Amino acid sequence: MRIKLLTALVVATFAAMNAHAVDLLQVYREALGNDAQYASARASRAAGGEKITQGRAGLLPSVNATGSRTRNNQDITVSGIETERRVTSKGYTVSLTQPLFRWANWKQYQQGKLQTAISEAEFAQAQQDLIVRVSQAYFDVLAAQDTLASLQAQKAAITEQLASAKRNFEVGTATITDTHEAQARYDLAVAQELAAQSDLEVRRNALQQIIGKPTGGLAPLRTGVELTPPAPAQIDTWVESAEKQNYGVIARELAREVAQHEIGRNRAGHLPNVDLVASRSHNNQGTDAALLTTTGGVSNNTVVGVQLSVPIFAGLGTVSRVREAKALEERAAADLETTRRAAAQGARQAYLGVTSGLAQVKALEAAEVSSQSALESNRLGYQVGVRINIDVLNAQQQLYVTRQNLAKARYDTLMNSLRLKSAAGNLSEEDLVRINTLLQQ
Repeated sequence: MRIKLLTALVVATFAAMNAHAVDLLQVYREALGNDAQYASARASRAAGGEKITQGRAGLLPSVNATGSRTRNNQDITVSGIETERRVTSKGYTVSLTQPLFRWANWKQYQQGKLQTAISEAEFAQAQQDLIVRVSQAYFDVLAAQDTLASLQAQKAAITEQLASAKRNFEVGTATITDTHEAQARYDLAVAQELAAQSDLEVRRNALQQIIGKPTGGLAPLRTGVELTPPAPAQIDTWVESAEKQNYGVIARELAREVAQHEIGRNRAGHLPNVDLVASRSHNNQGTDAALLTTTGGVSNNTVVGVQLSVPIFAGLGTVSRVREAKALEERAAADLETTRRAAAQGARQAYLGVTSGLAQVKALEAAEVSSQSALESNRLGYQVGVRINIDVLNAQQQLYVTRQNLAKARYDTLMNSLRLKSAAGNLSEEDLVRINTLLQQ
């Protein structure tokens, strides 16, 4: 009776913590606005979006305007007579250059579009990483809470068993060994409880680092929740999707295309450039008539034409840059293959983690029922004298360890389902909504 009361008090404590608990979806939305790593990725996407505009600028006309105003005082001596001439000039020039054929600029524009696409893929990957990081931190806190609650309930049961052993020793129905065994288990439970409290604080701080503020209570998983297997149920389908749709793979593919365009951009150093040029200049020069009789003048000049620039020799720099670009393209291809293989391996591991996790959950659910029955049988046997105290303590420990392992297996299975979708490139907030329905609301 006392054991049930102490266990109920532990459960009530955590229930009070969850009375105003936040769920996984709320924590994720807090992270969207406060996670520094996600904010960095959002800024990188905004910066990458400017690459198209910068690349297009090399294909559009450029207009420049210059203006000047000068004053020139001259002292002139003619036949021993010194005179002064003051000349004031002012003018402006407006010039326009429209590229007609600049292969390097065209390649740079193509690179700009690809670099913008890369920034979008990297941001999409950052969104998926945030979902995984938030979920992992959330379930780490729940697992730490489960461990602490289990240890506290175990300590309460051991406390009762210790008291029973002392009473039986006093009346002579048990030996001092039972008391020592129960005391040793109690001391160990106290040490484990302190470690669990410390671990829970660390897990909470890790979650706080993501969302930028304390979380308070978190909504736990519902009791006896049913987990679903991955769909489709073929591992090859998930691996194929990871090799093609994973955002890391997509970014690497785009990076390889950028490297290929870089080869062409550097080869353009051997090609001529053709520009349409136009300019309009105005100059007004005036002389101080009081000092010299020469009058000033006004001139206007308009130029329109096509300008051809042909590179002849650049000290072998262009050839060297082409070789460098080819080597970088090979590196980009190798990085792409590495990322593709890693994505496929991640999909395989996550898929196997889900399937084995589901089997493990079912086995541990059966083990929990068996452990509960074993504990009740050992308690009854201890009361009638056919079991000793150590048997009860072992049965208690087995039950609580089984419950901890069952909770962890459920969390790991859910996390592997998220990692599987992330590896396949189709993880979204809807998946968090689905998992959120499994929590106690």
